[in-house]
Amino acid sequence: MKRLLAAALMMMTATFALGQSSGALRVYFADVEGGQATLFVMPSGESLLVDTGWPDHNNRDADRIVELCKQAGVKKIDNLLITHFHIDHAGGIPQLAAKMPIGRFIDHGPNRETTDKPTEDSWNAYQKVLADGHYQHMVAKPGDILPVKGMHVEVISADGNLISTPLAGAGQANPFCASSPLKPIENSENDRSLGTLITFGQVRILDLGDLTWGEERPLMCPVNKLGKVDIYVVSHHGFDRSSSPALVDAIAPRVAIMDNGAVKGADPGAWTIIRNSPRIKDHPGNLWQLHTAIHNDAAHNTEDSRIANLPGPDAGHYLVLTVRHNGSFSVTNERTQTTVDYPAKH
Repeated sequence: MKRLLAAALMMMTATFALGQSSGALRVYFADVEGGQATLFVMPSGESLLVDTGWPDHNNRDADRIVELCKQAGVKKIDNLLITHFHIDHAGGIPQLAAKMPIGRFIDHGPNRETTDKPTEDSWNAYQKVLADGHYQHMVAKPGDILPVKGMHVEVISADGNLISTPLAGAGQANPFCASSPLKPIENSENDRSLGTLITFGQVRILDLGDLTWGEERPLMCPVNKLGKVDIYVVSHHGFDRSSSPALVDAIAPRVAIMDNGAVKGADPGAWTIIRNSPRIKDHPGNLWQLHTAIHNDAAHNTEDSRIANLPGPDAGHYLVLTVRHNGSFSVTNERTQTTVDYPAKH
């Protein structure tokens, strides 16, 4: 009995430690099966959720987000940012709004992909939520600083537009432009993604939604308007329509986190670009995935300890990024209850 009580206490302590870190930013990467739902929780308790995953599936994605909010001590989503209106990013809005209070919605403006029925359905359902509730609503533009307390959130891209001048400390010539092939703009909601650069203390986190290869180009060539980042939330789930060498090699992330699904994203081409980027190639374990990409071989998946969900029954495991003001951060794999620490850069 004593051993059982001790084991239970250890499990409770581990869970509490995972959900709480005094003075740190916590970022939860929910498993929404190849969509996106990323929850930022500031030390003050203020929250920012980026996207809501899919609709339907018996409320699967909304329930997973709500459960993460409970673990993080979040009773209200203060800010809900919708990167774009594809169903895997915006489809879960009505289900989530029925389960959690939401303060402010942030988006790029109207849906531009009106010929795609699932996207139109997501947009129309979102408009109904806005009309039925008493929410604040903000349409963001490049260069805006979002009203999120506790971290600096600057809009990089929105509605097909991009920042026109380099961020502070950036603007150097990008040597990777010459070797990065050109790809056309898709003219889809992906091109319209609301992308942000988030700064907490000394750590910079880049999340461009599903911004495409063609839209990345003006950000990075001929000069790198972003500079280097510490954490790259891999664009577009790791599809090779995003994450060009001109972007990934120039931002040179220390860590990349890919919200792929078992059969979605993690294309070998994009995966290889990220894996071989300047600050990851010598530390391959610094690439994290939400799922083993079962359509890839072992050479195009990161090591199992850096994957939240291995092949098998749907378990909904997630990753947690903990960022400290001094520039150090860590990534925890909830499946294994293990943490990898990254020291502050010098």
